[in-house]
Amino acid sequence: MNSRRKYSTIILLTVGILVLINILAAKYFFRLDFTEDKRYTLSNATEDILKDIIEPVTIRAYFSGNLPPQLDNIRRDFRDMLVEYTQASKGMVVYEFIDPLDEEGGDAKAQQEGIMQMQVQVREKDQLKAQIAYMGAVIEMGESKEAIPVIQSASGMEYSLTSSIKKLSITEKPIVGFLTGHGEAGLSKLRYAMRDLLVLYQVEEVQLNDSTEELSKYNTIVVLGPTDSIPQNHLEQLSQFVSRGGNLLAALNRVDAQMNQGYNLGISVNTGLESWLNSIGVDVNNNFVVDANAVTVMATMQQGPFTVQRPLLFPYIPTVNNFGDHPVVSGLEQVILNFVSSINYSGDSSVVFTPLLLSSEMTTTKPASGYIDLGYQWSENDFQLSGLTLAAALEGPILGSQSKMVVIADADFPVSEGQQEPQPDNISLLVNAVDWLSDDTGLIELRTQGATARPIDELEDGEKAFLKYLNFLLPILLAVGYGILRAQHNRILRYKRREIGYV
Repeated sequence: MNSRRKYSTIILLTVGILVLINILAAKYFFRLDFTEDKRYTLSNATEDILKDIIEPVTIRAYFSGNLPPQLDNIRRDFRDMLVEYTQASKGMVVYEFIDPLDEEGGDAKAQQEGIMQMQVQVREKDQLKAQIAYMGAVIEMGESKEAIPVIQSASGMEYSLTSSIKKLSITEKPIVGFLTGHGEAGLSKLRYAMRDLLVLYQVEEVQLNDSTEELSKYNTIVVLGPTDSIPQNHLEQLSQFVSRGGNLLAALNRVDAQMNQGYNLGISVNTGLESWLNSIGVDVNNNFVVDANAVTVMATMQQGPFTVQRPLLFPYIPTVNNFGDHPVVSGLEQVILNFVSSINYSGDSSVVFTPLLLSSEMTTTKPASGYIDLGYQWSENDFQLSGLTLAAALEGPILGSQSKMVVIADADFPVSEGQQEPQPDNISLLVNAVDWLSDDTGLIELRTQGATARPIDELEDGEKAFLKYLNFLLPILLAVGYGILRAQHNRILRYKRREIGYV
């Protein structure tokens, strides 16, 4: 009888605890985040922006109802994140979920709002079938609204949401100026980067003249790849801009190559920007960094009377996978640079100099002027250097004032020629640099937040075998271990039942 009463009490307590947990869960939402990059935890930047909202924000999430399981997980993650946004904003963010296919004309309304129609594969009766789906959101504040056309993964949700809210809430965007007039790349060649920059900034082209007051309105000035000589008075204006606390991004080609059939020649590039950087202690060296970790190009080779095309390793175009510890390069995985030089710093020790991009462990340098032999057979003995700085960030009393600067020894990395889109991380490098120089909200930490690629084919054979057998044997060992423990527990229970006085 006592045993029955004890079990009844345990059941009632369990039911009561579960009811209490559900009541608390309905009022207080929380979740544990064990991901390496904390992608399911709201960042400080997001919380700060949500606390400063002075006008209600309405988020309409357009998600189709019958989504495949992997896409339905994205909808669930998005809903959970919206709950956290509502709590962090103390109710200033409200949301609703709409199935555009659940009502007549709903899909047309979703498309008018800027939501992209998708086709997804679903399995019905052991057959794959294409179906229309929607996975996007519209953020509305007052009379303004911003659309997220498609939400494809959990990793970019917070940046998309927070940056959209930030864009709607700010009345005056910081102004970023791109210097022109000396052969620099114009905004028309940066259209892929502009998509991201225009979210938070007003971007303008800048032509220097005799007045320095015009530069005071810019948070950051970008000097991207001048090819003509920069007059001394223009360099002096840049000095005055930095000395007043302005921030500067300088990306320059210190060397270049004239690639002609049968004769490829390296050349030095002198515009005056390299001398100006040298005056503040940043030495962009007059050399080519040649790296064994590089791209493969199709080269035209002469073999006897025939002209053939064959793939060749081209170490003059390094693939950079070695990054410094800095927000500008946080989350980047691969940047491709074209005819890059090394950078050294010899300036004021009170200025913090941080390498951003570094060459691999198999690197060397070549003189700026000289013949570039595409057919040269590179070997390990050719690469005797490692970890050369290819881009760097400076922060501190530059030219006597607290300011920030980013220097990149290649100016072609974000430029698009024709319809060819640059490497995605090349675009992120430029936008991250502008963010670090211009924005103090911390959104830069969200831009590249996401899962780090860890392809299994790059692992050693021993590691592959270990993971293979671990995945195969661990469930079996756990099941066997549970069975042994359960059998031991039952054996002890049987012994107890045989004892005198057992109830």
